[in-house]
Amino acid sequence: MHALRPLLRKSLFNLFAATLACAALLAPRAASAEALLLIEADSGKVLQADNATIPWYPASVTKIMTAYVTLKAVKDGRLTLDTLLTVSPTAASQSPSKMGFRPGTQLTVDNALKMMMVKSANDMAVVLAEGVGGSIDGFSAMMNDTARKLGMTQTSYVNPNGLPADGQITSARDLGILARSFLRDLPEYEYFVHIPAIRFGKRVTGNFNKLIGRYPGADGFKTGFICASGYNLVASATRNGRRLIAVVLGASSGTARAVKAAQLLERGFAQDNLNWLRPSLGTVDNLVPVDASPPNLRDEMCGPHRKRPASDDDDALIATNGGTSGSASATGGEAQVTFFTAGLQPPLMKASELMASAPAAVEPVLVYTGPTRTGTALIAAVAADADQQTASKPRGKKSRVAKKPDAADKPKDAGKDTKTAAVRPDAKSEARSGAKSAAKNEAKGDAKGDAKTAAKPAGTRHAATRHDAAAKPAGKPAASGDQAAKPAKPKATTGAATKPATKPAAAAKPANNS
Repeated sequence: MHALRPLLRKSLFNLFAATLACAALLAPRAASAEALLLIEADSGKVLQADNATIPWYPASVTKIMTAYVTLKAVKDGRLTLDTLLTVSPTAASQSPSKMGFRPGTQLTVDNALKMMMVKSANDMAVVLAEGVGGSIDGFSAMMNDTARKLGMTQTSYVNPNGLPADGQITSARDLGILARSFLRDLPEYEYFVHIPAIRFGKRVTGNFNKLIGRYPGADGFKTGFICASGYNLVASATRNGRRLIAVVLGASSGTARAVKAAQLLERGFAQDNLNWLRPSLGTVDNLVPVDASPPNLRDEMCGPHRKRPASDDDDALIATNGGTSGSASATGGEAQVTFFTAGLQPPLMKASELMASAPAAVEPVLVYTGPTRTGTALIAAVAADADQQTASKPRGKKSRVAKKPDAADKPKDAGKDTKTAAVRPDAKSEARSGAKSAAKNEAKGDAKGDAKTAAKPAGTRHAATRHDAAAKPAGKPAASGDQAAKPAKPKATTGAATKPATKPAAAAKPANNS
């Protein structure tokens, strides 16, 4: 009987290998390049690695390092969570996603971190960088020094938020190392990576990480997206005291990356009984880096085939990208593998359905501007932020009924600080005059254009910190919607109510990056 055991083990191993091979052959090819990694948080043991050492554009998963460097400074006593930071013009000029505060606004390190990690606010990343490192360049040097010390050999940073830049590079391997380091070095600040939602004034923003509040045991980390990178996610979950970290880079949508991460985690939690069947993949630190250029997925992610502009806050179902929630294209043919690796037990869940469900009801975490407050002072601060939001609503509502101006009529002067702009009195009077029908329609269109300009946060051109500006070589990564505004076409005059030809308008809306 003892002599038959080695033969039995060999037969089971061959059966397992054949099953995996068949599943790989039957599974449809992925529509885009992807990098996947699954590791144990405590040991760093690699459970799965696909393209894990290929360089990749990180997008907003960069903010994990921004939070790590900031919280290390707090832990070392160089500042506190109550330290007041000021929004600079550079911070206010960042591209969305952002909070959109005016330059000069002050808020605490604590609130800036919560806004950055939940809303993926690019302006808050710069506020933290300037507060800790003195400048974007100074903080980027701190980020690179930290990456080197942690063993992130494939990573380099040029900004704290992940907006498009050729020098902003990482890999799934390095992100796994960073996530492990965060949990190991900053356990007292871990709550920053799994806040389900924040409330600023009357506005509630849920975490872009769809696993939070949906996947059982999900407790981290951060999403990211630019056109060049595709949809990225670093996620973690804990079950029965065992914590796993999954990294997904280059997914086709916000939902797809969450589904893939959930599937990775689910398979990892189900592998305990079959560990002896699997060859060891070593630890994440020992994965061998690949010397290559990062793939640029811009055409795939932001090309004309998409039905809607791509962004990190992507609630589209997988069906939007050519599959259905239960199709093989949605799951990547992984259901059969999950069935086998779970010890011939049915899958515990269908990840695509779970990600499409509503998150668990939670009380959002309050965030606010100004110094740290408690009790009635906190209530007053939240009310003041809500009042500011309410005060800006009438302009937005009036603009909805106005005629949409032709994009070709926008003048090329787009450098004006749109945050401080308002609907001009002369535009309002033109809209009300009604002297002539043609003039009235033109005034309504222009009033709407001004209202949209007023609603946008300050300096959306990101001229001070964009590292993919004119100085960059051709072929740089770019986010969606980052085309420059077209020069204005002259209007024919229609009478006394005609607008001045020199009226400025907002630049084309820059790309979301979160």
